[in-house]
Amino acid sequence: MIFSQPVFFVFLAALLAIYGLCRTQPQRAVVLLAGSLIFYASWKPAYLILLVLSVSINYLFYSALSRTRSKRTLVIALVLNLALLGGIKYLGMLIDTAIAVAAFAGHTDTGLDSHWTHWALPLGISFYTFHMLSVMIDVYRGEWTTRISFRSWWLYISFFPHMVAGPILRASELVEQLERLGPLQARDLKVGALIFMGGLIKKILFADNFAGLADELWADPSRLDTATAWLAVTAFALQIYFDFSGYSEMAIGLARGFGVDLPRNFRYPYISRSPQEFWQRWHITLSRWLRDYLYVSLGGNRAGYARTLANLMITMVLGGLWHGAAWTFVIWGFLHGAWLVAHRVVQPWLPKPQAPAGQIAYAVLAWGCSMVVVWVTWVFFRAGSTTQAFDICARMAGLAGSDASPPAVRSYVWLLTALTCVLVLLESRIVTACANGLDRWSRVTPLLRGGVYAAAILCVVVFGGSTQRFIYFDF
Repeated sequence: MIFSQPVFFVFLAALLAIYGLCRTQPQRAVVLLAGSLIFYASWKPAYLILLVLSVSINYLFYSALSRTRSKRTLVIALVLNLALLGGIKYLGMLIDTAIAVAAFAGHTDTGLDSHWTHWALPLGISFYTFHMLSVMIDVYRGEWTTRISFRSWWLYISFFPHMVAGPILRASELVEQLERLGPLQARDLKVGALIFMGGLIKKILFADNFAGLADELWADPSRLDTATAWLAVTAFALQIYFDFSGYSEMAIGLARGFGVDLPRNFRYPYISRSPQEFWQRWHITLSRWLRDYLYVSLGGNRAGYARTLANLMITMVLGGLWHGAAWTFVIWGFLHGAWLVAHRVVQPWLPKPQAPAGQIAYAVLAWGCSMVVVWVTWVFFRAGSTTQAFDICARMAGLAGSDASPPAVRSYVWLLTALTCVLVLLESRIVTACANGLDRWSRVTPLLRGGVYAAAILCVVVFGGSTQRFIYFDF
């Protein structure tokens, strides 16, 4: 089930109805857990076997760590989890790389074959693995001391709004809320519905439409000239933003309906003026996880300047690899790491204008340079191969041409893309204005409010694209 499919709304209505009949917290927890497992099983029931084994075995490790805080226990848990995740996600990539290296060295008969490793990735395995590892690391560090029951552990891992694509949460952000689940509240349902609707509009009206444009342009990159190459990357940049931020908002809205608050995962990332700001605004919970559990574990900024830069680079490269088993993701992470390192090195030497006009010019220039870097890195995130990625980058720079005529792009497509870019840049102001107007909106007659809601739904139905799978379901 996808949050934007009609069958999901049937599931949600049934779950809310049964949840609303519960009278105690344990009953609500059991109903929510059962609903979460049904939601996960709707994708492929066989993956429940892996989930049950992983969650149950890790609870044993968690219980042992709670009693002893043993480093040996933590290391065993980390090795087993990362070996399972690595074997499922990266074994095929490693074999393919070995075959390519052997072929480059002139050895074509290696006896290696990776076709048997190209299995479908279990939905959400990276996310629920990260959730379990974060708890165990927090317990070892002494940052989480509250005992988690087996039921709460299961619900923390499998809570359906965030399980398959985040936000990535620490136990301190969710477990206590799940252990005091209350009855349904009208205000929570209303606020949750509004947040969910905003995410749904992002997904159906924007992400799915830009997905069609991106697929069309990326289908044959050899036809792209400079302008259409930039349009292709812009279409994907808008698609992935609306797709993932839309999913996150739908997840936050769904959780709020049950009285659970999830943290924001996006804060208008395309207004960023530096790499640090971008990662404070994009996929915030992943950035925080990588910082707290990888960067800090490597030594953070405690071991000298050169080591700090190396830790930044290692963190971002591994963060890129986490997104997928392809060298394009490694390069994507490397480029973001290089951007962070270069900015940290150069920043102290950059001039700091004092005049207002100079400050504005500096901010615009910093934003423009930042977005160029982000757009170039998206090429490697979207490309099917490193060859294709470098080819598109060359076309964006005007360094590659083609005898074939570029794809015909109608004027209204350029206009809609430009208007959408403006919308993204002004999104923070629009959201603030809407939030300030909620009190006045609540005083509008129900008939008029119903008409506006109906018009919004009609707009989504008429202009929405075909329902697409969420991009981050593949990670």
